[in-house]
Amino acid sequence: MVKVGLTGGIGAGKSEVSRLLASYGAVIVDADKIAREVVEPGTPGLAAVVEEFGPEVLSADGTLDRPKLGAIVFNDPEKLRALNAIVHPLVGARSAELEAAAGPDAVVVHDVPLLTENGLAPLYDLVIVVDARPRTQLDRLVRLRGMAEHEAKARMEAQATREQRLAIADLVIDNDGPLEDLEPRVREVWERVRG
Repeated sequence: MVKVGLTGGIGAGKSEVSRLLASYGAVIVDADKIAREVVEPGTPGLAAVVEEFGPEVLSADGTLDRPKLGAIVFNDPEKLRALNAIVHPLVGARSAELEAAAGPDAVVVHDVPLLTENGLAPLYDLVIVVDARPRTQLDRLVRLRGMAEHEAKARMEAQATREQRLAIADLVIDNDGPLEDLEPRVREVWERVRG
């Protein structure tokens, strides 16, 4: 088994890289997806979030109101740390279960947005960073995701810097250009990982 950590700043294109790697045969362990699962209604994770932040972070249907919670935590480092202290251990446990279920010859790609911030690089055989210039990230967040510019900047500033991510990279996928340029770069990295 080869354990790969995949990361990149918000808007860098990590999700598209993850999708391509899955199409080549990688087993994807998506931390964002798992982070949503561990706070679904009825879970201990959601109960802990409500206890910490109050019932106003719930939607009328009892699900977590992610935009409301995001507005609270992404402008307050202490509150973000409190949320991470609840969610990260739950995500780690579920990720370990999924990895254990992969075959011995699998390439298991852990798609982890906050890999750099949480010092997780040593957990992987290699780290792949999807890289884009900050202005490209900002443009994608505003134009493609419909975020307000100030919200996009706050999200970007809450993450590691580009330099910090590149410092832990074993392999870098440049995704500063158009989507059609990405696939050959990802394919080349896949061949090196399978090597």
